[in-house]
Amino acid sequence: MDRSVYSNVGKKEDTTGIAKRVAQISVSAIKQMPVLASKIEGCISLGQGIPSFGTPSFIRESIVAALKHDEFIGKYSLQPGIPELKLEIAKYLHRTNGINVDPERELFVSCGAMEALAGVISTVVDRGDEVLIPSPNYSSHIEQILFAEGNPVFVPLIEEEGWRLDVAGFRKALTPKTKAILLCNPVNPTGAVFREEDLRAMAEMALERNLFIISDEAYDFLLYDGLPHFSLASIPELKTLLITCKSFSKMYCMTGWRVGYMLTAARIVDQVLKVHDAFAICAPTISQYAALAALKATNGKDGDGDRFIRQLVEALSSRRDIICDRLDGLPHLFSFQRPKGAYYVFPKITHDNENDMDLALRLLHEARVITIPGSGFGPTGAGHIRLSFGAPEKDIHRAFDRIDEWAHLST
Repeated sequence: MDRSVYSNVGKKEDTTGIAKRVAQISVSAIKQMPVLASKIEGCISLGQGIPSFGTPSFIRESIVAALKHDEFIGKYSLQPGIPELKLEIAKYLHRTNGINVDPERELFVSCGAMEALAGVISTVVDRGDEVLIPSPNYSSHIEQILFAEGNPVFVPLIEEEGWRLDVAGFRKALTPKTKAILLCNPVNPTGAVFREEDLRAMAEMALERNLFIISDEAYDFLLYDGLPHFSLASIPELKTLLITCKSFSKMYCMTGWRVGYMLTAARIVDQVLKVHDAFAICAPTISQYAALAALKATNGKDGDGDRFIRQLVEALSSRRDIICDRLDGLPHLFSFQRPKGAYYVFPKITHDNENDMDLALRLLHEARVITIPGSGFGPTGAGHIRLSFGAPEKDIHRAFDRIDEWAHLST
């Protein structure tokens, strides 16, 4: 695979003396493009996936009170997480997906879903192991596999069917070196939501071959048009092979708090905790308190958390409609699949066979709009760009006004 698409944009690296496992990876374009944009005045971002909403007040106020009255909040928690938080997570999983989990032995609280994912990939992937992943796929998963000295094996999604899983393609990609399958659902960067029948077929494949499935479900709550989310964790037979990573970052707009969790078999938790201890010790205690406040306010009906989540999904659904309407007005530049979840759309570039990196840089410098080149999301990401509709509606319109004007002037 051509690693040049992952090189630091506009920056020459000196990797003298650096371990190969680090030298071969890079900071994703998701993070690099905003850095480049910081040197250009007045940019509007359709890039990094950060919702424009603040952490809700009921969470922030609970932390203010805890800071005043609880001395423990500034200390380490237990390594696997605060027991009360793990109990609330177990209740939440049972209520929302019918998932039964032992909070003491089958859960641990991580520094965001990212640390949980990095920890489990480092735990189960050995040098030379192959990990099957869809393409396009979240770029950091690729880097995490490479850091573990594994080999990412890309299986193209079916774009014309809304970026559907190609189950036959995954089966064809299996080799004696295949160790795991890694899935993100709903998908960053495409906004696809995988079908239940396809996920069940993937589960059958894993059971047949005794493969791990690592499931990134950071956007599990964020689906549109009444579409349900099917979690692989609801398949009891898969329990010994499935590692599910979830997050508070998106559902409660807590990206900066860095708190998530993993659920899997107790024997796997025991091993991943070795990595967690070596790199992080524990998730930030103050963030765990915030996550606890979030879950206690979410009862599945009429809690402050429930109302916030409903309002968040409604607002992002409206923004999805806006960005799709604006893309519909640019058929000479893009074609696209309408997203069904998350807050991303991944249009294909139809403008003069332009390279996605070149287009992203031109939009940045000439239109002052931040987008993310698709090449960083796997081989079939090439020729696409990722757009986030987490920005306020007025910013989405302003960004597309600039793109419209840029397109008119550049033709």
